Amino acid sequence: MLGELLHSLSQPLTSLRCSLELSIEEVAEQQQESVAVALQQTEKVIGMIQLMREYLDAEQPGPEACPAALAPAMRSVIEELSSIAAVRGVRLRLVGTCTATVPVPESRLRLALQYLIASMIDAQPVGGKVTLLLGEGPAGAVLRVEGEREFREPEFREMEPSTTSLRTKRDPAGATSGSISTLRRVRLAIASRVLETAGASLVFGAGEGGDTGVDPPGFVLRIPRRLVPPV
Repeated sequence: MLGELLHSLSQPLTSLRCSLELSIEEVAEQQQESVAVALQQTEKVIGMIQLMREYLDAEQPGPEACPAALAPAMRSVIEELSSIAAVRGVRLRLVGTCTATVPVPESRLRLALQYLIASMIDAQPVGGKVTLLLGEGPAGAVLRVEGEREFREPEFREMEPSTTSLRTKRDPAGATSGSISTLRRVRLAIASRVLETAGASLVFGAGEGGDTGVDPPGFVLRIPRRLVPPV
């Protein structure tokens, strides 16, 4: 029922977004900024509705007849996120492989991995590195993801003033930062739900400042042997 309501709600919002996109060039110049803000807020609401639908879908087990292979999905997601990581000055490194499969549709597995790894990228400073260690043993397959900071003090000192200034200029009240944190928590919850519903175990680690639940310093994904096909 809730899924149907969210679908019904997304339809008029999508129509509103299209109308705003068409009208932004037609209104007077002094009104364009207001239309642009309305368009931005509409897109934000549509994005939140999409996350709510993904959260609901995540608790539904996927068809066991079509399990998704973990290693190929990992490589594909890393390839997609590599350009984002490069822009942020973060290096991605995948080590190892496995034969594990997860009983969820491939699209849902890729979505979960994308949300997890993207959150790791966001949590790293410029010059950081995200290492993904993939392997398997008697108990099953394990994916261990860790963030590593490359300490380059002179560069960080030079960048700190401009970064702080940009953050203050964009969001003096900190409202945008809070909204982003909420979205990250929701994405991590979706990823956890997808993987745990499939029988896997996902554990987030605690960094220097403790486990905030927003920017995971690392995580471990364990896929039991019963989900791994015999070699």
